[in-house]
Amino acid sequence: MNNPSSQRLSMNIEHFTPSIVTAGQVSDLWEENDVVIFIIEMKDYPLADADHLSEAEKMHLNMLRTEYFRHRFIISRLVLKSLAATIKERSWSDIVTCKDENGRVHVCGHNDLNVCISYSEDILALALSKIEVGIDIEVIRSRSVASISKSIDIPKSIDRTLSGIISSAKVPDFLVMWTLKEAYCKLSNETMFSSLARKLDLAGLYHSSYCIKNTYLLAAVSGSHPCKVEIVFLQKIDFLS
Repeated sequence: MNNPSSQRLSMNIEHFTPSIVTAGQVSDLWEENDVVIFIIEMKDYPLADADHLSEAEKMHLNMLRTEYFRHRFIISRLVLKSLAATIKERSWSDIVTCKDENGRVHVCGHNDLNVCISYSEDILALALSKIEVGIDIEVIRSRSVASISKSIDIPKSIDRTLSGIISSAKVPDFLVMWTLKEAYCKLSNETMFSSLARKLDLAGLYHSSYCIKNTYLLAAVSGSHPCKVEIVFLQKIDFLS
């Protein structure tokens, strides 16, 4: 799907159901697209094993306080390692991930492989790209808005701005704005806190919003346009095979 960049923020949303692919198809997807966004059901991996993580990754894992955050960290890193190993035709042991000072995830030693990760409830969205891109995914439901507004510790002045947006917009419209802003922040390596009260300006940037199976809202923002984006559901990977 190749969507041109708009010169102003638009509420246009593409509704579709992505195809289901296996990890073995990632090389073809990588060759044919600038950005590939994999959607993963974390419930498919109830017994994630941290044994395949590097020592640095395990150190980060041990800093996470809840089983939910530990589980999603393990799944995201194992899936990323598997897909990156396929693209780079390397073994698992050669793939190590790290975070920079701004929290962006990288595949160490492979600067041509850009990574962006987003979570919502039990869904993981993982973008692998040849260009820098920011993505965000949210489950479409009323409590998503309430959860967002309560999940960040922000000053009252900014909280009033957010509350005004919530009260004056329908849930899908709010989530379109929120996911685009979150994706933009990931692209620019800004925190959501620092840009929350600032008007979102996507002029000159590729940006697109997708409604997936009428269940998830996904946004992608990039400085490169036009760019070819493919969104797929990733079939469960057998990490032991």
